[in-house]
Amino acid sequence: FCLLQVSVYQVLEKDKPDTPEGKKLLAARLVSLQTSGWEVFAITPAVRDWTEDESSNQGLLVTVQGLGGSPLDPPPLQFASGRDHHESKKPMLVLFTDDGRRGASLPTGGFPGGSHILPAKMPVPKLARSRSKRSLDRLQPCQRHPLSVDFEEIGWSGWIISPRGYNAFHCKGSCPFPLGENMRPTNHATVQSIINALKLSEGVSSPCCVPDKLYSINLLYFDDDENVVLKQYDDMVAGSCGCH
Repeated sequence: FCLLQVSVYQVLEKDKPDTPEGKKLLAARLVSLQTSGWEVFAITPAVRDWTEDESSNQGLLVTVQGLGGSPLDPPPLQFASGRDHHESKKPMLVLFTDDGRRGASLPTGGFPGGSHILPAKMPVPKLARSRSKRSLDRLQPCQRHPLSVDFEEIGWSGWIISPRGYNAFHCKGSCPFPLGENMRPTNHATVQSIINALKLSEGVSSPCCVPDKLYSINLLYFDDDENVVLKQYDDMVAGSCGCH
């Protein structure tokens, strides 16, 4: 189970981005080589600096290291390039902006594949946090919660002998944009989240928090002929939750 540390830095001095004074750490995360999907890194502090002083925009630096801190060359984890991968897998930079007319709009700029220093020489409008975004921050993220099921309470005790109940679990929480890997999103949910955030199509809601893995349980019950039967019932327990 190989883990790598991916770090995103704000470049302070373009001529020496590998020195301590030439960069500032924005976010870091351990990533497994045995998983796939989107990884989301918040770089708001850098964008705020660029907003206040456009000349300070020296781009971003992304590094990949082993758990011991040693750099890996060539890194086993790289950006998906437009030439070798589908367009939907190209990394992107998403900015929350507000022009004062329609609330938050989100221009995006692509990251060039294969580059360690990521240029971000684009105009950066003033950042604004909308009321809906502040409200969204107060919601709990999508996660699994206990759900105790009593077969007598739901009217099934007449035919189920054992167990008398079980913990089915249930999924509850928000799926805010952008969806990180911890939200276990499908590719479809990632695309739907972007469409919803950009307000590109009316009536498209944000992804929903639902079970993405279900487990079975064994039930001892009476069948129609009053025979005692032990049977495995599938999809009875929410094993994990994700944004779909």
